[in-house]
Amino acid sequence: MKFNYRKFSFPITCLILIGVFLGCSSPKKQTPKHLSLSEQNLLRSIQLADSAFAAYFEGEEMKMARFYNPLTNSRSEEVGSIWMYTSAMEAVDAIMHGLKLQHEHGNDSLYKEHFARFENILEKLYTNGDYYLGTFELTSYTQTNEWTVYGVNRGGAKGTAEVAGVMNVYDDQMWLARELIEAYHLTGKKKFLEKAEYLTEYVLDGWDCTFDESGNENGGITWGPGYVTKHSCSNGPMVSPLVWLSEIYDGAQDSITYRYIDDSDRQTRISKSMSKSDYYLMFAKKVYNYQKDHLLRQDNVYADMMGGCTPGKPELEQVDGVTYRKGITCTDPVGAAISYNSGTMLSGGIDLLRVTKDQIYLEDVKVLSDSSFEYFTELDKDVTGYYSYEITGFNGWFNGVLMRGYTDVYSENKRTGYYLDTFQQNLDYAYDHYLKKGILPTNLLAGWNSDDQANNTEGMFSFARAAEYAVLSKYELDKE
Repeated sequence: MKFNYRKFSFPITCLILIGVFLGCSSPKKQTPKHLSLSEQNLLRSIQLADSAFAAYFEGEEMKMARFYNPLTNSRSEEVGSIWMYTSAMEAVDAIMHGLKLQHEHGNDSLYKEHFARFENILEKLYTNGDYYLGTFELTSYTQTNEWTVYGVNRGGAKGTAEVAGVMNVYDDQMWLARELIEAYHLTGKKKFLEKAEYLTEYVLDGWDCTFDESGNENGGITWGPGYVTKHSCSNGPMVSPLVWLSEIYDGAQDSITYRYIDDSDRQTRISKSMSKSDYYLMFAKKVYNYQKDHLLRQDNVYADMMGGCTPGKPELEQVDGVTYRKGITCTDPVGAAISYNSGTMLSGGIDLLRVTKDQIYLEDVKVLSDSSFEYFTELDKDVTGYYSYEITGFNGWFNGVLMRGYTDVYSENKRTGYYLDTFQQNLDYAYDHYLKKGILPTNLLAGWNSDDQANNTEGMFSFARAAEYAVLSKYELDKE
C-alpha cells in the first residue's frame, strides 16, 4: 500500500513525516496551567456524560430517548435501541477507566469525587438493560437451544422484549460483551463476566461451521439469526472480547464445550471439552481471519458485508434425523467502507499481537491504521486546517470506534498519535464554539443547523463524545 502524503498539508501537522520523525506536533488548545490535558479531557468527558444522562434518560427505569434537541430543549418520544443504550455504558466504562488511571498516577481527588458515582450509574444501566432482554428458541448449525438475549428494541417490562428472528442481532450482543468485560475489570464483579461469557456463547453459536464445496469451513457470523449476510460489524467487534476472555482464563482449569462439524464427512456434529483460554483464543483467530480473508478491500479498509449468499434466507436441514441450520456461502464483499469496521480490526489485531506475538498482526495494524486515516478523513472540508470525518448516518458513533483503534495501536505505530490529534482538535473546536446545554453537535466542525428545529442529536453520539474524551485522557497518560 502506498501512503499518499500529498493529502497532508501545513500548518496543522508539519506533515506526518516531519511530525513523527522530527518531533513536530500539531497545534493543540492551551489547557489551564493547573490542569494537564489528560485531566482536562477527563473532566470534559464527565461533563458531557452528565449532560447526556440528564438530556436523554428519564426515571429510575433508565428509559433512553433516541434524540434530544438542546436548542429547543426537547426530547424525542422514540426510545433508543439496545445498541444506543450500550453507548451510555461505553461512556461510563471509559470514564471509570480514566478515573482509575488518574488514581494510579496520583490524582486521588478526581477518583474520589466521581468513581463511586459512575459505578452506581453503571449498575443502574446494567439492571435496566433487562428491559431489552427476551427469550426464544434457536436452531443453529450444531444444536437447538433456548437463549435469553438482548433484542433490538426495548420491551414494556423486563425480560419481555421481542428477540426472535430479526429482532435480535449478534453485533448488539458483541458491543455489550465488550462493555461487560470492561466493567468486570473495573469493578471485579463476577456478574459482568458471567453475562459477557453467556453472550459470547450465544454469538459463537452463530459461527457458520458448515463446509463449502471445496471442503473449507464456511465461517463467519451472520448479522443475526434471522439473516444470511455476514457483516464486518457482526464479526470484527467480537475479536477483542474473545482475546480478553482468553487472557482472563489464562492458566486456569476452566473448560467449555466446543461444538463443531466433523471434517471427515462434513455432517456429523461433534462436541468436546476445551480450556476456556484456548477456546476463546481459537475463535478470536478464526473470526479475525474470516474478516481479513473475505472483507478486506484492495484499498486496505474493510467492506460492509459479504453478500451474494446462498441460500438467500435462513433455512434448516435434516442430518441423521436432527434439524440444524443450513450453511451459508457468501461470495461478494459489498457495501461502503465504514470507519468502525476498520476500527474493530485495529483493536482486535493489536490484542492478538499482544497475546500471540505473531508479527502478521503488527503488519496488519500498521497498514490498516494508515490506510483508514487516508480513506476516512478530508482536510479543509469544514474548517481550514482541520480534518473532517464523515458524519452522515451513524458515523458520529462509528468514528469513535476507529479512534479507539488508533489508541490501541499507538504503542506499535506512533503515526496514530497524529491521527488521534485530529480527534482532539475536532472535539475541542466543537466544545469551544458550539457546546449547548452540555451537548455537542453531530458535525463537530460545522456546528448547529440555523433552523433550531433541525438539531435533533442522537443520544449515542453524545455519549460517544464523552467516551472519546475519556479515551483521549487515557492516551495522554499512556504517552507519558
